[in-house]
Amino acid sequence: MSLPNNSANILVVDDDPRIRQMLSRYFEGEGYAVSTASDGLEMRSQLKQKEIDIILLDVSLPGGQDGFDLAREIRTQSDIPIIMLTGRDDVLDRIIGIEIGADDYIAKPFHLREVHARLKSILRRRLPAAPKGEESREKVVRFEGWMLNLSRRQLQSGDGSEVELTTGEFDMLATFVQHPGRVLTRDFLMDSTRSRKLEAFDRTIDAQIVRLRRKIETDVKHPQLIKAVRGVGYIFTGKIG
Repeated sequence: MSLPNNSANILVVDDDPRIRQMLSRYFEGEGYAVSTASDGLEMRSQLKQKEIDIILLDVSLPGGQDGFDLAREIRTQSDIPIIMLTGRDDVLDRIIGIEIGADDYIAKPFHLREVHARLKSILRRRLPAAPKGEESREKVVRFEGWMLNLSRRQLQSGDGSEVELTTGEFDMLATFVQHPGRVLTRDFLMDSTRSRKLEAFDRTIDAQIVRLRRKIETDVKHPQLIKAVRGVGYIFTGKIG
């Protein structure tokens, strides 16, 4: 993260010029720097030229690659936050978006204030905790050979290598390690990681946990750190300390 929330660089990727113009005017009026792209080619060009802090990415795009394809491409190279803009409030679209590494999703038509609120929430959570003095210490949690630095928002494996996590993945893991041995409902996880209530039939929490398991579990099919509690939610069973 290069800039504070109200000065962040936003990239809007949408093939509809009206949407691009609307989002650009609104966020520039709020003090952000905004770049736009109509397809994957323009998106890549913008990413090469500028340091982007967050991407608003439309699902339906021309040119043979949709927003999901581009999100996958971004995730192979960067952990830049991605908010997917979907043309319909489709549960499947949401799940696919989260599975490939999007941080959030918003259905069209949307309210600009809601987009702004979601964007600010993601940027705020990505900022490292500010030190409260020279004597302040970083908050670090160790579990099963892993080290999660809550202050720097970093995860390290046993050999000291850093494992990249999206904003959503980090927030999910942080929530679990701060509530070890406690069964956490999907509603609690949604509220803790996305600051909103779970909607009916929403399975994005499950998709997020599947992604997280791929990064921290030895055997994803038989998870030992994050276990499902049928009909309730999930429990973190890793040993802290």
